[in-house]
Amino acid sequence: MSPQEPRPQRLLSLDVFRGATIAAMMIVNNPGDWGHIYTQLDHAEWNGWTLTDLIFPFFLFITGVSLALSKSRAGGAQTRRAAYLMIMKRAGLLFLFGLLLNGFPSYDMASIRIMGVLQRIAVCYLFAAVLHFEMGWIGQAGIAVSLLFIYWALMMLVPVPGVGAGSLEKGRNFAAYVDLLVLRQHVWANTKTWDPEGVVSTLPAISTTLFGVLTGHWLRKERPWKKTLQGLLAGGLAGVILGSLWNLVLPINKSLWTSSYSVFMAGLALLVLFACYYLIEVRGYKNWAYPFGVFGRNAILVFMVAGLLARIAIFWKIPFNGKSRAIKSVIYQTIFVPYFSPINASLAYALSFLLLLYLVAWAFHKKRIYLKV
Repeated sequence: MSPQEPRPQRLLSLDVFRGATIAAMMIVNNPGDWGHIYTQLDHAEWNGWTLTDLIFPFFLFITGVSLALSKSRAGGAQTRRAAYLMIMKRAGLLFLFGLLLNGFPSYDMASIRIMGVLQRIAVCYLFAAVLHFEMGWIGQAGIAVSLLFIYWALMMLVPVPGVGAGSLEKGRNFAAYVDLLVLRQHVWANTKTWDPEGVVSTLPAISTTLFGVLTGHWLRKERPWKKTLQGLLAGGLAGVILGSLWNLVLPINKSLWTSSYSVFMAGLALLVLFACYYLIEVRGYKNWAYPFGVFGRNAILVFMVAGLLARIAIFWKIPFNGKSRAIKSVIYQTIFVPYFSPINASLAYALSFLLLLYLVAWAFHKKRIYLKV
C-alpha cells in the first residue's frame, strides 16, 4: 500500500485476523474429549489467562473495527431511521441465532440459556453501533473508559447479600448475584448460578468492542502506513501494560470479563492486528493467509454450522457394538483413539472438525455466498 493510497473499507488483514480467531474458536470448542485438552486450549480455571481466553475478546474487538470501517456517521431523519432499523435488525438476528443454537434440538423454553457468545456479540454491537452513529471518537473513548470504572466500582463496592462487597470468588460476586436475579433458571447449565456471558459483565465487553471501534477510526484515516503501524503498536503496548498493572488490584479474569481483562486483551488484539496489517497490507504476503480469509469472510456461517454439527453429533444416536451411541463418540473412538495418545486424539478430532468447516466455508466462498446480518 502506498503512503497516499486511500484506506479501503474492507481490509484483508482484518478478514484474516477474524478468520484466525474463528478457526481458533472452533478448535477449542470441539475437542474429541473434554477430559483431555492441552492447557492453552482450555480457559484459565479462574484468574489469569490462556491463549483460549484471547478468542472471544478478539472477536468483539474485530466487530468494533469492522463497524468503524463499514459505517460512517450521517445526519437527517430518514438516515437516522434507516440506520437504527439496520442496527436493530443486525443485533436482533445475532441474538436470535444464539438462542437457536442454545436451544437446539429440544428448545425447552423453561430453561433455555438466554445469553451466550452470539448474544453478547449482539448486545455489544448494538451499543457500539449506536454510539458510533451518535458521537465522535472522543465520546466513544470516554464511554469505553467510564464503563470499565463503573464495572470495577460495582464489583468492588456494591454489597452482595450473604457475601458482602468486593468478592471476586466464583459464583459469589456482584455479577453472579445479578445473573441469578435477572436470568434465574436461564443461566448457563454448566454453572447453574451465574453466566460467563452474563448481564453486568457485558459492560466491560462493550468497552472491548469500543476499543475496536476506536481502532477502526485510526485505520480509516489516510496517512503513511508507518504512522498507521506506529499507532497500532503504541496502542497495543499501552493496553498490555495498563492491563497488567490493573491486574495487580483487579485480576485478569475472562469469566468475569474484568476491566483489566478488557484492557489487556484489547492491547493484545492491537498487536495481532499490527502484525497482520504489516504482513498483508504493507509487505503483501497474502498466500499464507488465504484459508483464514475464507473463514473470516463467513465467520457467522462457520459458527452456526459448527454449533449445529456439534450438537447433531452428540444427540444423533447410531447402533454401535450392540448399543445406541452418539455419532461423535463412535467417530472419535474408532478413528482417533486407536492411533493417538488421549490428548492428541482429542486435538486431532478438533483439527479434523476444523477441516470439515473449512471445506464448507470454501464451498460458499467459491460461490461468493456469505452469511451477513
